[in-house]
Amino acid sequence: MPTFTADVEEIRNRARKKIEEGAITEAYKGDVPKTIQILNEALATEIVCVLRYMHHYFMATGVHAMSVRDEFKEHADAEREHADKIADRIQQLGGKPDFNPKSLLERSASQYVEGSNLAEMVKEDLIAERIVIEVYTEMIRYFGDNDPTTRILIEAILRDEEEHASDLSDLLFVIDPHTGQTEGQDPGTHAMRFASQTGTKKPAA
Repeated sequence: MPTFTADVEEIRNRARKKIEEGAITEAYKGDVPKTIQILNEALATEIVCVLRYMHHYFMATGVHAMSVRDEFKEHADAEREHADKIADRIQQLGGKPDFNPKSLLERSASQYVEGSNLAEMVKEDLIAERIVIEVYTEMIRYFGDNDPTTRILIEAILRDEEEHASDLSDLLFVIDPHTGQTEGQDPGTHAMRFASQTGTKKPAA
């Protein structure tokens, strides 16, 4: 007999009677329609990010752009996984994942900006990631203890987005803002960084 509840038999009876409600039990304290709406907005955001990263992946050209191109593809794949997980959660809550392309940009927190060169592409992706980080942080506060499953999902996605933002920030330090081309330095080495508070560059430690 479980020790965490005095009435496990009652819980079992409720589970049998309300089996059609799937993952939603009486312990769930969230607002289901509102949660589904929020998650569909997150889904749209992830899809727009996938599309933007894939455009940048195919448009990044030049010998020194290859490592940046690979980064775009890696981020696109991660955003696609995020979208899958969010869609799964929407379905678990009894909702319908909204993949309607007509309203994607209206529901998305991030924008679809192509950029005319490599520097602009990286900059726009970084701006988008920073927006997503703020929005997802607010989502986490909203879900709190009322919906720990959804909160934990968004927390995991947020960690990925913060890593993406860090990667893109590093890439900006090896791209010439005037030409939009890399300076021949593999961004994976993080050779140049801005000095703290000054906006100047200094060698990495």
